[in-house]
Amino acid sequence: MSSNIYKVVEIVGSSPESIDAAIRNAIARASQTIHHIGWFEVVETRGHVEGGAVAHFQVTLKVGFTLDEAG
Repeated sequence: MSSNIYKVVEIVGSSPESIDAAIRNAIARASQTIHHIGWFEVVETRGHVEGGAVAHFQVTLKVGFTLDEAG
């Protein structure tokens, strides 16, 4: 079994549709620049209300990934 080094970063995703969409938006965008994402954890959920209705969802995530091998 090889030894891996992991890093955890915190990101925030948003969506006017749902919490699920906010999470998926965040992971999709992070995957464009962060390689080897292995997991995420929702640490905070917020929303914005307009006219008595939910208008926007915002989710803070911790994202874990394996660092590239030193070369």
